[in-house]
Amino acid sequence: MAEDKIAYKNILAPIDGSKISEAIVEKAAAVAVRNQTVLDLLYVIDTNSISGLAGMSISGDVVYQLVQDAEEKLSKYADIARQQGAKEVNIHVRFGSPKTVIARDFPKDHNTGLIMLGKSGLNTLERLLVGSVATFVVQNAKADILIVQ
Repeated sequence: MAEDKIAYKNILAPIDGSKISEAIVEKAAAVAVRNQTVLDLLYVIDTNSISGLAGMSISGDVVYQLVQDAEEKLSKYADIARQQGAKEVNIHVRFGSPKTVIARDFPKDHNTGLIMLGKSGLNTLERLLVGSVATFVVQNAKADILIVQ
């Protein structure tokens, strides 16, 4: 059947706790339900911003707290996805550059078919200086991309 060929396997919804995160999760859960597939919720702890703190090394306690905070956010979003009907929701915390983790590393490791992410929250100057994660993902990911407004 043609529908089987266009069904998505393994949907990735990277979230950061911003205002749009809940909308991303709700829409990703709906797509996961329609496709009867796994929904992976991902929070990337940006190692570039951590290491940029005046060249200071951070303690294990700080790293532990960052992971705990990320897992707490992800658990709340996983509950929302399950309330929307998603059967298999997995949460993941990764360290690295959000751009490359979302566009390349995670999808390769988890055979992601669709990445659903929010549009950039940066203003024009910030996008020029650091670049948008969404723009990078759109230009570099091998999976299909859906941008949530």
